[in-house]
Amino acid sequence: MFTPKYPPQDTAPPATATAPAHIPAAVQPSAPAPIAPAASNRPTVQLTPGSALALAAGGGAVVLVVGAVLVSLLLAVAITGVSVAVVAVVLRLLVKDLHNYR
Repeated sequence: MFTPKYPPQDTAPPATATAPAHIPAAVQPSAPAPIAPAASNRPTVQLTPGSALALAAGGGAVVLVVGAVLVSLLLAVAITGVSVAVVAVVLRLLVKDLHNYR
């Protein structure tokens, strides 16, 4: 069931390629014609040292802003978790106190 099933092997004799002794001039292969590069309508981007510096500064600013946002989100989650834990402890103490006075 899980064994592979191979198709039967081809039993035809191998074809022997014989090159003709003489190739007519009209059929002889020639070198391919050179292809002209496609003209692009888009201008090329030239980076000057000033623009490269501005690009690096912009990238650094983006990294800093994204990092600050992620750290603030992590801090918000941590503060929420601590406050929920404190509320749980206070509620537990209140419920325990109510059961002691009954």
